[in-house]
Amino acid sequence: MRASDRAHSTLRQEIVDGLLEPGTVLGEVEQSARLGISRTPLREALARLVADGLAETSRGRGMVVTAVSLDEAPRLFDLRIALETLAARRAAERTTDPEDGPALRARFDALADRFERATTQLAAGTDPGSYYALTAELDTELDAACDNPYLAESLRGLRLHLGRLRRLARNSPGRLSDSASEHGAIARAVSLGDAELAAATTTVHLHQALAHLCSEGNDRPDSPPTTEESAS
Repeated sequence: MRASDRAHSTLRQEIVDGLLEPGTVLGEVEQSARLGISRTPLREALARLVADGLAETSRGRGMVVTAVSLDEAPRLFDLRIALETLAARRAAERTTDPEDGPALRARFDALADRFERATTQLAAGTDPGSYYALTAELDTELDAACDNPYLAESLRGLRLHLGRLRRLARNSPGRLSDSASEHGAIARAVSLGDAELAAATTTVHLHQALAHLCSEGNDRPDSPPTTEESAS
């Protein structure tokens, strides 16, 4: 991996994880020293962060991490609903393929089983770290199964901003458990090859996720955001 690619990947993840907070100055001297690279590849990485919408130039301060707000959720979810329902639909259609279908069905069935097991654990207040990793696995499988690299790339870019939004909401065992159940329903619908059901279960999940984020914003208008994640 090139130095600029490594720097971009590291900085991007740190921004999404909240380690580099909104407004943080991304000084070339400091960041190049911290990441152990020269300033030329760092400039390339910063330019890519700008293209991602994660950094911007601030007068008098240089490059800074962009702001994030729950007010952005409805607009982001407009796009998310359109893209993710299409991806789920296309993935379900591919599970009926004579050549690729059996392996795809097996993978999505296994994911559905794991989400169903996670539902009870999350309701009991189990640490959600492994659950977030499981949702990332489902995203990866859907991206591959939809067989549309343009769609998958658009979703990967969108998830950067959605990941930042999730960090503004509190963990809720009840919502996490419901979210796991919803993810399991999506995986099961894809494994059955039911494109309409896959799209419908995805739509239900995303509307519930948006409602949760919006309720967080309404419930805590004067409270500072936490760094905990909520269900995706």
